[in-house]
Amino acid sequence: MIKKQLIMEKALELFAIQGIEATPIQQITDYCGISKGAFYLAFKSKDELIIALIDHFMIQIISDIDYTVKNTQNKQELLFSFFQTTFQSFHTHANFAKIFMKEQSHSFNKELINKMRHYDRLMDEIILSLIEQIYGDRVIDTKYDLIYTIKGLMNSYSAFFILNKGPIDIDLLSQSLAEKTNLIATNTTTPFISKEMMEIFKLSNNDENSKEQISEILLQKIEELDESTEKESLILLNQHVLETSLHPAIVQGLLKNIQNHPHCKGIAYILSNYFMQDGGINVSSCFS
Repeated sequence: MIKKQLIMEKALELFAIQGIEATPIQQITDYCGISKGAFYLAFKSKDELIIALIDHFMIQIISDIDYTVKNTQNKQELLFSFFQTTFQSFHTHANFAKIFMKEQSHSFNKELINKMRHYDRLMDEIILSLIEQIYGDRVIDTKYDLIYTIKGLMNSYSAFFILNKGPIDIDLLSQSLAEKTNLIATNTTTPFISKEMMEIFKLSNNDENSKEQISEILLQKIEELDESTEKESLILLNQHVLETSLHPAIVQGLLKNIQNHPHCKGIAYILSNYFMQDGGINVSSCFS
């Protein structure tokens, strides 16, 4: 067995028994029957090992679900097939799923958090594709709420599935969740989460937003607004994002111009964080 694979498999067994934080590298190497030096030839740190485990299992889980969504021809069976594949994959990778469900409070570093966010965004895209294939324009206003509805069902029943030691009928569970999802999708008329909110969530959770990404969402917002003080402020802020041409006091004033507009609050928040990180401009007073 390749040493890297051996370390991952044995570490996963230990993590499942006693948790990530409670498992030191020395215990992993002892369990593998290798030296610490051999461990560090394979992984620079325990965090790097955890990232490797996340990549290894999440790629398999995401790939299985994505394949099902893209290749199930019968749309009436698609919801059932989606849930069936999801929970079958959780069953196959039970130790991995159990670890990360039990240790949500683990103090992951920034790289680990970003890794999990990456896979969470991939899952959002797959679920959105699923929803659009099944319901099309019938849920155009509520499809983003449905993403969180489906993820909520997945998370809740995954906890029951993973932590329950008794046998579970995956087909019956999948049928039940498909029925629940369909009832919500066909009867919900009041949307809460919009496309704009999804974009804001995506940018807010990304600690490495580029100026091009910020500019893109600004340009979209500029196109949506009629001529107004807010629109002119957004144009100037976009220029500043791309060229850093304005005095901090002017940036603060422009942010104040947009912060109370119902369609600009999100971008105002994103911009304030971006300017703080990029140039150290203190814009917190705009939101006091």
